[in-house]
Amino acid sequence: MYRALWRILPGPVAVRVVILLVLVAAVLVALDLWVFPWMAVTFVDDRGTVGAS
Repeated sequence: MYRALWRILPGPVAVRVVILLVLVAAVLVALDLWVFPWMAVTFVDDRGTVGAS
């Protein structure tokens, strides 16, 4: 998978590295802005186990 991604990116190695860094940053931002907040609301786990009897 990573080999195929590396092959389809345009430009020399330096440009490919920059493009990959931008893609990774975009994925991390998308996770932080949309996916993680949605998961926090959807999968609420308020069952405390410390000190419960």
